[in-house]
Amino acid sequence: QVIHAAFLSALKMLDVGKWPIFALCSQEELKLIRQACVFGSAGNEVLYATENDEVFVLGTNCSGCLGTGDIQSTIEPQRLDTLCGKKIACLSYGSGPHVVVTTAEGEVYTWGHNAYSQLGNGTTNHGLVPCQVSTNLVNKKVIEVACGSHHSMVLTSDGEVYAWGYNNSGQVGSGSTANQPIPRRVTSCLQNKIAVNIACGQMCSMAVVENGEVRMFLNLKLLGQYSRHCLISEAALQGIRVQRVACGYAHTLVLTDEGQLYAWGANSYGQLGTGNKSNQSYPAPVIVDKDRVIEIAACHSAHTSAAKTQGGHVYMWGQCRGQSVILPHLTHFACTDDVFACFATPAVTWRLLSVEPDDHLTVAQSLKKEFDNPDTADLKFLVDGKYIHVHKVLLKIRCEHFRSILNNNDDDIIEMSEFSYQVYRAFLEYLYTDSISLPPEDAIGLLDLATFYRENRLKKLCQQTIKQSICEENAIALLSAAVKYEAEDLEEFCFRFCINHLTVVTQTTGFAEMDHDLLKNFISKASRVGAFKN
Repeated sequence: QVIHAAFLSALKMLDVGKWPIFALCSQEELKLIRQACVFGSAGNEVLYATENDEVFVLGTNCSGCLGTGDIQSTIEPQRLDTLCGKKIACLSYGSGPHVVVTTAEGEVYTWGHNAYSQLGNGTTNHGLVPCQVSTNLVNKKVIEVACGSHHSMVLTSDGEVYAWGYNNSGQVGSGSTANQPIPRRVTSCLQNKIAVNIACGQMCSMAVVENGEVRMFLNLKLLGQYSRHCLISEAALQGIRVQRVACGYAHTLVLTDEGQLYAWGANSYGQLGTGNKSNQSYPAPVIVDKDRVIEIAACHSAHTSAAKTQGGHVYMWGQCRGQSVILPHLTHFACTDDVFACFATPAVTWRLLSVEPDDHLTVAQSLKKEFDNPDTADLKFLVDGKYIHVHKVLLKIRCEHFRSILNNNDDDIIEMSEFSYQVYRAFLEYLYTDSISLPPEDAIGLLDLATFYRENRLKKLCQQTIKQSICEENAIALLSAAVKYEAEDLEEFCFRFCINHLTVVTQTTGFAEMDHDLLKNFISKASRVGAFKN
């Protein structure tokens, strides 16, 4: 199961005490934890990193999966010297268990169970200490790792996928069913397309490519009952752009760029969330309230599914503490991690939990804190009768526009009338934080500003924010804005949304009042993609 370094917004959200294994750590040790992963057939192994990038392990040590050099269990945290100072970026584990880690530098380390060559070192000997995997990965920066039951997969920064290990169902994408002893680039399944996300079930592998398609690695000549559950109908996802994929034991979840959720595969515990226990061989929509889904969660060792919505609600379904929950159930949790701590069997983490220490401010955090601070500012913008306090030097460093207008300018107040207070404040705050805090419906004004100031990254962020607010009623208005401000990515997104919801969109007031030229171009483009075919 792939486990990303997910930086939670507040330390309170990461309550590692929900996983029983952490009861072995003292309060002093718990305070130092920056990253943590609980794994193993009973959730009895843990790896964690401290704020000083020291790595520790403890637990039952099945197959030497703790990497301590032996197979002895340990009730006391043991330091893993090989990984100390390496800065873990992504971690995944198998059922043996075996462990695969990539560092911030893109290096890959593996250890643990190796009966099927899942460590990628060319042998079938268990690995008792972390060893770097370099075969076929030299000069490659690995950014994501994923493990199935006994196979491993990695994604590089240039969009290549490599896989190795157990291959009884063709899950390493080699075209055969022979186990793969060393990393081998997956080519035929991906057809040379750039991959952006990977995930593994027990005996299957998935990848999302940059055009939003989902690719599965499987030998179609060997379709057993398990494999049939994993099959995907390309026609079922036609016109849908997938952003993320997550795999359970034998089921798959995908999240689209419109915040919709689809699922297919085995469904004995209701893990698809479709309201029944019937297996699905093609993607079926999963209705999670009426809100947009922003995160999906599954783990190859469990039949549990979870999702988080834009409004912050966390849902769970599937096997939950022995119960079969066949529809998404609203929980009181703040994050999907808590679902797996409290309701999954075994109680593991589905991703690498990470927090920043709360007693130290980074440079970025310090700058964010100083935005609109009258005590330290040397410049004020007067917008709609309100002041916004900023720092000249930071504005000149961050923005070409301000670099030109603030040179040899001794004014301490500048009046601004071209944009609203809310929009201009969001723009200035972006220069301090690299993010925008503006409701999606108000982001069009900021998109206008970003276009005017030629702030391309801000323009891209605005487009991402605007996408979150799209619905049938405003789709034409957003499409019109995208065309006006030459926001090509947003224009394509809005166009596809309109095509996918054509019947409802064409009945809206926005469509009736559509600009003549825009309507003409829309009909022409829609015709070219076959929107009006019977």
